[in-house]
Amino acid sequence: MQQLLQALHQRLAVLGQGPEGLVGADKPISYRTKPPASIHRELLGICSEPYTLAQQLTHVELEQLRHIGPEEFVQAFVNKNPLASTKPCFSDKTNNLEAYMKWFNRLCYLVATEICMVSRKRNRAQVIEFFIDVARECFNISNFNSLMAIISGMNMSPVSRLKKTWAKLKMAKFFILQHQMDPTGNFCNYRTALRGAAHRSLTAHSSREKIVLPFFSLLIKDIYFLNEGCANSLPNGCVNFEKFLELAKQIGEFITWKQVECPFEQDPSITYYLYTAPIFSEDGLYLASYESESPENQTEKERWKSLRSSILGKT
Repeated sequence: MQQLLQALHQRLAVLGQGPEGLVGADKPISYRTKPPASIHRELLGICSEPYTLAQQLTHVELEQLRHIGPEEFVQAFVNKNPLASTKPCFSDKTNNLEAYMKWFNRLCYLVATEICMVSRKRNRAQVIEFFIDVARECFNISNFNSLMAIISGMNMSPVSRLKKTWAKLKMAKFFILQHQMDPTGNFCNYRTALRGAAHRSLTAHSSREKIVLPFFSLLIKDIYFLNEGCANSLPNGCVNFEKFLELAKQIGEFITWKQVECPFEQDPSITYYLYTAPIFSEDGLYLASYESESPENQTEKERWKSLRSSILGKT
């Protein structure tokens, strides 16, 4: 047992050397000044093709996943916080698991920041349309984690309230993507798409067809509730093998998916931007949104005034 624990500790130490520090070090910034008119073109200047950005996002996802081992699932679910029994407990032995979830949040805020920081309505609409196309390409690649992060970013209140901007868009493509990731029926549509991607991956002959990047937060939730909702032992005292076989199946699928070699050539300038570009805090996003399209009611006006005072030092 001592040898097993020592081997586990060494394995986790190696896994802990992943890119967690780079992602985890990022902090949302406040909205201090109006961005220069040219800054909104920075991401599109680096990568103007939606398919290319979807490929680079897939690179980042696979790089993040590569550092997560089954040991971290065990640590997260066995050593759960008894004071917060509805969720797993992250620790220094689950750094990579937590880092991957931080990456998802970062991508959400990055998408919202890229949209809200644009001054001109026409250009904002172009950025939104660009991210819709990126999300569609992610779906085609079966990169469901990036897809959900992009949709979540566009659905954040500071973005969704930009009605004049959204009015310039043809919404059919966005509605189709939202339908695919609709949480109704315990994400029924997404689960159907995931099963299709998983089946294709089993019979694939190329790395491109083998890619399956699940919506990770939902995967964690499924594994957690399977572990918590099913007893380890049956009423007759026998081991509940059905539970452990299902746990092994889900984690085994994840291990298989994360080992796929990314078939796309990496563009360091794009991945560096994805990891390091400044992102606004929630207050910063709201202020940028109000600066772009004026508040519509008294509640928004009061919040706008408060944010201008606290962040910009203006009254």
